[in-house]
Amino acid sequence: MEDPSQQLPPGWIAQWDETHQRHLFIDQNTGQSQWEPPALPGAGAPAPGPAAGGHTKRRQYAAGQTQAYYGESGVVHPPAPGDMAGNAVGGSSFFTPAGGDQPPAQPSGFYNPTAMGQGPGVFSAGGFVAPAQPSAYQQQQPQVGALTDQFSQMGLQPGYGQKQFALHTVNLVGAFLDPRELVGPPPEIRLPPGACVSQEVTANADYTYQRCTMNAIPTTNSLLGKAKLPFGLILTPHRSLKEGDAAVQVVTDQVIARCRRCRTYINPYVTFIDGGARWKCCMCNVSNEVPQMFDWDQATNTPGDRWKRAELNHGVVDFVAPTEYMVRPPQAPVYVFLLDVSQHGVASGMLATATRTILESLDRLPNTDNRTKVAIIGFDTALHFFCVPSGSTESTLLVVSDLDDVFLPKPTDLLINLTEARAGLETLLGRLSDMFVDTHSVGSALGPALQAGFKLISSLGGKLIVCTSTLPTLGTGALKAREDPKVFGTSKESSLLQAADAFYKTFAIECSRSQVSVDMFLFSAQYQDVATLSCLPHYTAGNTFFYPAFNAARSEDAIKFAHEFGEILASPICLEAVIRVRASRGLRMSSFHGNFFVRSTDLLSLPAVPLDQSYAIEVQIEENITSPFVVFQTAVLHTTSDGERRIRVVTSAYPTTSNISEVYASADQVAIATLLANKAVERSISSKLEDARDALSNKMVDILTTYKNTMTSSGGGASAALSIADNMKFLPLLTLGLLKHVGIRQSTQIPSDLRAYAQALLTTLPSQLLIPYLHPTFYGLHNMPPECGTIGEQGVIMPPPLPLTSERLERHGLYLIEDGQTMFLWVGRDAVPQLIMDVFELPAYEQLRTGKATLPLLENVFSQRVNAVINKTREMRRGPYWPHLYIVKEDGEAAMRLWALSMLVQDRGAENLPSYPQFLTSLKERVNGSSYT
Repeated sequence: MEDPSQQLPPGWIAQWDETHQRHLFIDQNTGQSQWEPPALPGAGAPAPGPAAGGHTKRRQYAAGQTQAYYGESGVVHPPAPGDMAGNAVGGSSFFTPAGGDQPPAQPSGFYNPTAMGQGPGVFSAGGFVAPAQPSAYQQQQPQVGALTDQFSQMGLQPGYGQKQFALHTVNLVGAFLDPRELVGPPPEIRLPPGACVSQEVTANADYTYQRCTMNAIPTTNSLLGKAKLPFGLILTPHRSLKEGDAAVQVVTDQVIARCRRCRTYINPYVTFIDGGARWKCCMCNVSNEVPQMFDWDQATNTPGDRWKRAELNHGVVDFVAPTEYMVRPPQAPVYVFLLDVSQHGVASGMLATATRTILESLDRLPNTDNRTKVAIIGFDTALHFFCVPSGSTESTLLVVSDLDDVFLPKPTDLLINLTEARAGLETLLGRLSDMFVDTHSVGSALGPALQAGFKLISSLGGKLIVCTSTLPTLGTGALKAREDPKVFGTSKESSLLQAADAFYKTFAIECSRSQVSVDMFLFSAQYQDVATLSCLPHYTAGNTFFYPAFNAARSEDAIKFAHEFGEILASPICLEAVIRVRASRGLRMSSFHGNFFVRSTDLLSLPAVPLDQSYAIEVQIEENITSPFVVFQTAVLHTTSDGERRIRVVTSAYPTTSNISEVYASADQVAIATLLANKAVERSISSKLEDARDALSNKMVDILTTYKNTMTSSGGGASAALSIADNMKFLPLLTLGLLKHVGIRQSTQIPSDLRAYAQALLTTLPSQLLIPYLHPTFYGLHNMPPECGTIGEQGVIMPPPLPLTSERLERHGLYLIEDGQTMFLWVGRDAVPQLIMDVFELPAYEQLRTGKATLPLLENVFSQRVNAVINKTREMRRGPYWPHLYIVKEDGEAAMRLWALSMLVQDRGAENLPSYPQFLTSLKERVNGSSYT
C-alpha cells in the first residue's frame, strides 16, 4: 500500500485505522483529525482519494474553530438556535472582559430614539449584530488575534478529536453576567479520534433535540457523586422547524439496520469490521451484518455509497417503518371537541371564540389523505351530541340527560369525516354558539362528557380537546372547591397541588391504553382545580392551557386564546407513539419527567407527541465505563399526521472522563436547570413545597462546596470568593429564578390554580422557552441602538438585554420585561410627552391606562420599531404561546407594579425573598460553614 505520509504537509501524519479500514490523518500540532488528506502548502484542495469501501469524504474540521464566533470588532456572534449540532464549536460560550468588569451604565438622558445603547452589540433571533458604531465597552475588548491567543492558552484551540476540556473558574461575587450567554450553545462535545464514521457536523444530534447535563460523562458513579452534578437528558424529539432549520432526513428503505441484541439503530458511532461486511454496535459491541441496500441505491437500481447515507451522517433521522412495526394500519387524525355550553361558557365568550377558531382552522387541520374525523359534544347539566350526515348542510342535536350511565345516542354520524361532511360542519360551527345564547344552565358534567368522547373514539384513538369554563360539578369526576387561603405558605399547601379525585388519573391511564390524548383549555374566573384537571394531559401526553378570568369582550383575551388554540389544531402531531431511550453499557435510565405514561421500566407511552414538548430523564451509572465515549439514542415510534408509521431516532455521543475538572468544564447549565425544575415540581407534589425549595438550595451548596474543595486553592478553608466554572456561572441565578418562580416560591398569596399551571409549564416547556420563564428578558427601549427594531440579515434586530435588576430602571425610560408567557411594558413616571405620543398616541403620561393592551402601530419610526421588537419577542421562540402585553406605570396600580418587578429576579422580592447578592452571600456562608463540618 502506498504510504500517504509522503504527500502530507509538515506536522501531519497518516495512521491506518483498522476499525474503519482506512487512513486517519492527524495534525500533531493541533490534534485535528480527518479522514481526507490535507492540502499541501501552496496547493489547492486535494482530489478526494478513495478509501476502503469506496468511501470519499468531502468535509473536514478546520483548526481554530472558535474564531468563527468573532467578528472584526471582537464581538461574539453565536449561531442561530438550532443551526449548530451538539458537537459543534462553542466550548467557552462567550467572552467577557477580564476580571468580570461590568460595562459602564447607560448615560441618563431624556427620550432620544436614536441614542446608542450600551453593550457589545445587539442581537436578532439568530445571533448578535454589531452596532454601526462601537460603544466604549466594545472598544475595551481585545482584537481577534489577542482573543485567539487567549483561547489557545485556555486549551480551546484544538479542533475535533481532542477531548480535553479547559476549566475556567470565576468568582460569582461581583461577576458580571451577560444575559446573552444563556442563548448560546452548550459546551463543545469533543469526541476522541475515530469515534464517528462521519465528519459531518450533523453526526451528533442538535442540542435542541437532545442535550445532556454534562458533555463529558464520568467513568464511575463515585466520580459522578463526587461532582454533585445531576446526570440526565433533556429531550424535545418532536421539535418545530423555524426558518433556516434543516429538515429531518428521512430513510425510506424497507429494511432497518438494528443491533440484533440491544436493538440499537445504526448510527454514525458504529464501527465497520470484516472489510465493511459487518458493523459493531456502539452500545453492546455485538457485530451485525450490513444490509445489502447499504451499498445499493434502490431508487436508481445502481451501486450506492454507504458513506452518504443519512443514518451515518445525521444524529436525527426518520425511518419509514415497515409493516412489522405496526399493530394496526396507521391511525388517522381524530379530533373530538368537548365544549362547555353552560352559562359561564357562553357569557365569557369562550364558546363563540372556540367555535369560530375551529371553523377558521378546518383547512389547517392535518388531513392530507382525507381520513381526518371530527366530532363535537357540548356539555352543561346534560350532554349535547351533534349529528352531521355526510353531504348534508343540516345537523341534528341529540340531548342525553342520564349522566350515571353514559351512552352514545346514535352509532353513526357523530364522528364524521372532515372532507365528506365539511359543509354541514361549517354550518354547525357557524351557529353553535347562538344555539345556547339564552341558556341558564350553570352546571358542568365534564366527567360524563369525557366518558362519552372516549366511547366514541376508544377503538380508533385520537384527541379529546376540552374547553371548559367552570369546576366540574355533576356526574363522575365532580369536584368541590377545596382551595383554602389559610394553607397557602404552609406545609399543607402541597395537598392543593395533588389530584382531588382518582377518576382523572384512572381515566387518563385508560385513555393512554387506547391511544387517546387529552388537551385541556381552562377558562374559569373562579377556582377550577387545575391541579386535578391537568392530570388528564399529564398522563396522556397532552397540553394544558389556562386563561384565568377570560373575557372575549377584551380583544387581547380573544386573540391569545384563538392563537394558541389555532396553533394546537394546526400543528402536525405524532400519534400512537412510544419512546425508548437506549444508552451504552453501564448507563441506565432511572427516572422520567414529563407528560406521558410509563408503560414499563423504560418504555414511555404517548398517545400523541405535541410539537415542542420537552421530557427530562435522569440517568444512573450502574457500572464503571471503560469506553472512550458513550452514546445515547432516543427512538420515537409514531404515526405522522399524514398517516405514515415512522421511527424518529435521535443519537448523541459524549466523551467519557475520569477527571472531575473536565466534568465541571463540560457541564450544561441550561440542561441542569431544566432537570432541576422537573425534579423540584415532582418533589413539591409528592412531598412539600418547602422540601422542593430546600432540595434546590442544598444542591447548589453541594455543587459549590465540592467545586471549592476540589478545584480551588482554598480547599477546605474559608474563602472570600464563591467559585464555580465559567460555563456554570448562571446556574445559581437560574436556581434563584426557580426559587422565586410562581410554581415553587414561598408565598401566602399565590392561588393554587396559578401555581399548578406554572408547574405544568415547568415540566413541559423546552429549554428554549423554560430558561426565559426562569430568567426573564429585560430590554431598555427608549435608548436602544438605532438599528434595533429594524430588519437585519437574520430578521428583526433585538435590543441588548439588561441584567434583571431595577437599578437599570430610569424614571424617563420605557422598558420591556418578558418571560415567554407574559410581557410588561414599563413606563417611567418622568417619560417625556413625545415618547408617550410616539408609542401610545396619547398627549401625556397621566392619560395612560394600565393593564392588558395592544399597542397601536403609528406612523412614526419609533412606534414601528417598538412594535417590531414586541412582535418578534412573540414569534422568536418555539411553541404555540401568545403572551399578553401589560402596560405598567411606575406610579400606577401597586399589584401590577409588583407583578412586573417580580420578574427582576436579581432584586429582593416581596415576602422576604432574597436578592441575588443576598442569595450568593447565603450560599457562600453555607459553603464556608460546611468546610468545617
